[in-house]
Amino acid sequence: MKAKKYFTLTLLCVLSLAACKKSYLEKPITGALEPQFLETVDGANELLVGAYAALDGQQGGDASFGGGGSWEASPDNWIYGGVAGGDANKGSVAGDQTPIEGIMKYISDASNGFFDSKWRADYEGISRTNNTLKDIAKIPDLADDVKKNLTGQAKFLRAHYYFDLKKMFNNVPYLDETTTNVNLPNNTDIWPKIEADFQYAYANLPNTQTAAGRANKWAAGAYLAKTYLYEHKYAEAKAVFDAVIAQGVTANGKKYALNLHFHDNFNTSTNNSAESVFAVQAAANSDPAGPSNANDGDMLNFPYGNSSPFSCCGFYQPSIDLANHFRTNPATGLPYLDDYNSHALKTDMNLSSAADFTPDAGTIDPRLDWTAGRRGIPYLDWGLHPGSDWIRDQSYAGPYSPIKNVYGQAEQSVNGDNSSWAPGSGINVNIIRFADVLLMAAEAEVQAGTLDKAEQYVNMVRNRAANPVGWVHKYTDDGDPTGGFSEEPAANYKVSPYPAGNFAGGGKDYALKAIYFERKIELAMEGHRFFDLVRWGIADTELNAYITFQGTQTNDVRGGKFLKGKNEYFPIPQREIDLSATSGTAVLKQNPGYH
Repeated sequence: MKAKKYFTLTLLCVLSLAACKKSYLEKPITGALEPQFLETVDGANELLVGAYAALDGQQGGDASFGGGGSWEASPDNWIYGGVAGGDANKGSVAGDQTPIEGIMKYISDASNGFFDSKWRADYEGISRTNNTLKDIAKIPDLADDVKKNLTGQAKFLRAHYYFDLKKMFNNVPYLDETTTNVNLPNNTDIWPKIEADFQYAYANLPNTQTAAGRANKWAAGAYLAKTYLYEHKYAEAKAVFDAVIAQGVTANGKKYALNLHFHDNFNTSTNNSAESVFAVQAAANSDPAGPSNANDGDMLNFPYGNSSPFSCCGFYQPSIDLANHFRTNPATGLPYLDDYNSHALKTDMNLSSAADFTPDAGTIDPRLDWTAGRRGIPYLDWGLHPGSDWIRDQSYAGPYSPIKNVYGQAEQSVNGDNSSWAPGSGINVNIIRFADVLLMAAEAEVQAGTLDKAEQYVNMVRNRAANPVGWVHKYTDDGDPTGGFSEEPAANYKVSPYPAGNFAGGGKDYALKAIYFERKIELAMEGHRFFDLVRWGIADTELNAYITFQGTQTNDVRGGKFLKGKNEYFPIPQREIDLSATSGTAVLKQNPGYH
């Protein structure tokens, strides 16, 4: 059936009962839904639950909806946005998960099954939203406010899935609740459709919802403004960002604000905080069949080794290039925007864990140690990072470990999930957080000529980083890392806001460079970088410079090259092109540069 070529036309939340247990779900599906039940508010909500449940891309059993490994469709896009964007090395060792190696070097073709897994996972979500919308239209005597809320959430989710596809593949077919022939070409720009769905959600969703993980008016506004930014509609983006920043609240009613502590954005105890605009909800130990609700897409991304408390698997290692971005000028506390790699951090590359090593003594942005685990620095409450004992092959992928997706030792019994061969966690996946909003708004302000306002937004983010309350501190006793932290910073942290008038004095290009750099360090390892570089039009220069430098440090990226006009988007999966064939002619067309 052609209905199966792009997505599964499901009317039910086909996940297991346990796999539907997210914090935003009001109740799980308990069985097949009768048509009479579907045509009720409760029935529509059940279908909407299924549309939310597809956000993590997982069908359970450590597999994505596309049939590949759960990591292939991870909602944080750690492969496609992080590794491809230079935030991180693939990690592990050469030959492990080789499809990621091709993505990392920009040499993958359309036969790489990871692309098909991502494609199918997003279209599964779209299928569920379309079926929800069709069902809502059938409910008799539905109160207007209820209809708008249900419809707004479904359209928000549909726009999210299409946004993900658009930034990944650019040319994708658009199917909505009225589509009957699903074998459609991919030759139409879908940005207007994405805009329309987010506009509806922004205009019709309430300020708050019954559960924290549901989309509200202000999440829709932030996503709409982000869509405008991707389209270079800066005036439209600025207007919406202004409203979101001034009036926005979370779905559970908290005024949008930066958390006092940077790491609270990656801590299960502070999920759905005032900084959370929209996040994929996670829950550990909720599914006896495996960690399908527990950030299953990040299950490979924990320190590796016999001495590691996680055992597996050593992927998604922050790059040396990324770590060097966090070096600050000791006199000013500002970053080195142009020559950060000339001020490289000291590392333990090629040293055994038994060899003596003293961490870098220079000034560093404190966000580094909440982003990249490095030797001699507290790794959450697990102890001092031991270096190579937690790294599978330093020469291949460097000396650093990921942190943002990792749960703490004190919370492992509740928020660590060890029901499968690799760990899961209860840490939500941030799709948009308020720091992201401020930095996107800063871009719009620069384009409007209001550089002082842009500087103010960037400094809000930097001032949070400068507050010692949120720094990594030394343990009171290195032998008992769960015993608490001292008042002594773990490293020589120094970060300062830009001086008043700095952006205006430097001009538009300087201001944008500073904003782009701030996004790099604030949002590192969160899956944004590749897509940011593409929308800024600088992916070829930045990523080829990254390969040139990183290739002198680790051997995994050597031989890679980003080709302008091709590698800005990933190839349309060959499987989907083949399935679209009618009378021997494919309906779907391949992206430029791919064969």
